Amino acid sequence: MLVFILFNLGRALFIMVKGEHQQSMSRFLGRRVLFSVVVIMVLLVALGLGYIQPNPRPY
Repeated sequence: MLVFILFNLGRALFIMVKGEHQQSMSRFLGRRVLFSVVVIMVLLVALGLGYIQPNPRPY
Protein backbone atom coordinates (compact mmCIF):
# COMPACT_ATOMS: atom_id res chain seq x y z
CA MET A 1 0.00 0.00 0.00
CA LEU A 2 2.85 2.37 0.74
CA VAL A 3 4.27 1.78 -2.73
CA PHE A 4 0.86 2.59 -4.24
CA ILE A 5 0.69 5.80 -2.17
CA LEU A 6 4.10 6.87 -3.45
CA PHE A 7 3.15 5.88 -7.01
CA ASN A 8 0.07 8.11 -6.93
CA LEU A 9 2.07 10.97 -5.46
CA GLY A 10 4.64 10.60 -8.25
CA ARG A 11 1.94 10.51 -10.96
CA ALA A 12 0.38 13.70 -9.58
CA LEU A 13 3.79 15.37 -9.56
CA PHE A 14 4.45 14.26 -13.13
CA ILE A 15 1.08 15.63 -14.29
CA MET A 16 1.67 18.90 -12.43
CA VAL A 17 5.14 19.41 -13.94
CA LYS A 18 4.21 18.30 -17.44
CA GLY A 19 0.93 20.21 -17.44
CA GLU A 20 -1.24 17.45 -18.89
CA HIS A 21 -4.93 18.29 -18.93
CA GLN A 22 -6.17 14.86 -19.99
CA GLN A 23 -5.94 13.43 -16.48
CA SER A 24 -6.79 15.27 -13.29
CA MET A 25 -3.99 15.69 -10.77
CA SER A 26 -6.56 15.74 -7.96
CA ARG A 27 -7.58 12.18 -8.90
CA PHE A 28 -4.15 10.85 -8.01
CA LEU A 29 -3.84 13.05 -4.93
CA GLY A 30 -7.26 11.88 -3.76
CA ARG A 31 -6.20 8.26 -4.15
CA ARG A 32 -3.06 8.97 -2.16
CA VAL A 33 -5.05 10.52 0.67
CA LEU A 34 -7.57 7.67 0.62
CA PHE A 35 -4.91 4.97 0.87
CA SER A 36 -3.03 6.94 3.55
CA VAL A 37 -6.21 7.00 5.63
CA VAL A 38 -6.67 3.26 5.05
CA VAL A 39 -3.11 2.55 6.23
CA ILE A 40 -3.64 4.65 9.37
CA MET A 41 -6.95 2.92 10.10
CA VAL A 42 -5.35 -0.53 9.67
CA LEU A 43 -2.58 0.46 12.08
CA LEU A 44 -5.08 1.76 14.64
CA VAL A 45 -7.21 -1.38 14.41
CA ALA A 46 -4.12 -3.60 14.74
CA LEU A 47 -3.04 -1.57 17.76
CA GLY A 48 -6.50 -1.80 19.32
CA LEU A 49 -6.74 -5.56 18.80
CA GLY A 50 -3.25 -6.12 20.20
CA TYR A 51 -1.61 -7.37 17.00
CA ILE A 52 1.08 -4.72 17.34
CA GLN A 53 2.46 -3.20 20.53
CA PRO A 54 3.45 0.46 20.90
CA ASN A 55 6.92 1.32 22.07
CA PRO A 56 6.63 1.86 25.84
CA ARG A 57 9.60 4.26 25.95
CA PRO A 58 9.91 6.30 22.76
CA TYR A 59 13.30 7.75 23.72
